[in-house]
Amino acid sequence: MFEAIISGIGHTPFRAHKDSLETLLTTAVREAMEDASTPASEIDEVFIGHFGAGMDPQGFISSLVLNADPGLHLKPVHRLENACASGSAAVHAAVRAVMSGQSRCVLVAGVEKMSACDHVGQALATASYQAEEARYDSFAALFGEIADQYFNRFGNHETAMAQIAAKNHHNGLDNPLAQLRKDLSVDFCATVSDRNPRVAGSLKRTDCSPVSDGAAALIISRPKNVQAPPNSVRFRAIAQVNDYLPISKRDLSELRGCREAWNLAFRRAELSGVSDLNFVETHDCFTIAELMQYEAMGLTEPGQGYKALQEGWVMADGRLPVNRSGGLKAKGHPIGATGVSMHAMAALQLQGRANAMQLKDVSLGGVFNMGGSGVANYVSILSL
Repeated sequence: MFEAIISGIGHTPFRAHKDSLETLLTTAVREAMEDASTPASEIDEVFIGHFGAGMDPQGFISSLVLNADPGLHLKPVHRLENACASGSAAVHAAVRAVMSGQSRCVLVAGVEKMSACDHVGQALATASYQAEEARYDSFAALFGEIADQYFNRFGNHETAMAQIAAKNHHNGLDNPLAQLRKDLSVDFCATVSDRNPRVAGSLKRTDCSPVSDGAAALIISRPKNVQAPPNSVRFRAIAQVNDYLPISKRDLSELRGCREAWNLAFRRAELSGVSDLNFVETHDCFTIAELMQYEAMGLTEPGQGYKALQEGWVMADGRLPVNRSGGLKAKGHPIGATGVSMHAMAALQLQGRANAMQLKDVSLGGVFNMGGSGVANYVSILSL
């Protein structure tokens, strides 16, 4: 089996863009190839994460990547979709292509343009089980139900959710690519107000990631087939599991698929658990999701995710910084780009290129990207 490394990174700012989906995609791709000093002629195939769901008029996007460089013409391009984990689906497919020996050097990109769509909520809701869950008019409503069931089992933890929102907003100040660079206090995030109204159930506006546009790209290759930099980031392990789509078939007070994916990744990486990691980028589409993910990754016992916040473990200066990039909450969440972006942020940390976001003495990081309401679960363990 071959080794797979990240040898180039490209990333547009996440925000509401006037630029087209095509421009966002080609911009990130060119930046990644330049960062890797890899010409298009050296790329064997391309993997693109894109959710779509009618959010942009251009539904068929795979060959748009060829417009980034004529050297990509006639290369095979694969588009992957697994709801909000579409980007990680592309990353993992690319890693498997390299590790299997099928390809020597591949391009991965993720892209989404959501801000111009007047039915974003309806489009995102298609990632739920429509036969039973059409009553939820938005994904916020669905995660509001998840929060309610978690609270019914473990007590109300809206304060912990407010701490997560405030933490990620504070982290986002250091990320020039982040969409929401606003420092919000825990009190503001915990209090219902005109500026922070209830959105669905226990969720307030500050509990929800924003509608975003953006793209991210990676060059993934065998180290012997590129001019690998000395601080190349390698994939130590990847793991992916799918849980049931209907929420009626799951216990919504836990994220079982998330837990299983982490456990599988730890075994494959030959790690004892989350205590071996230096940092994590995790999928905080809603603050309740990040809170529950602390428990699923094994940082705390079930129902005790709040302790990771009380003790400061997940803060930038804590024992396991979580979402130093600002996470989806502050960095933004352009669906197809999210998983690729999370891998890019983790790789920059490991390379020592994260600038104001940089953590000290990091050599092992984890990425968790989730599609749907805990349905498609992807974990990557990255190391130097």
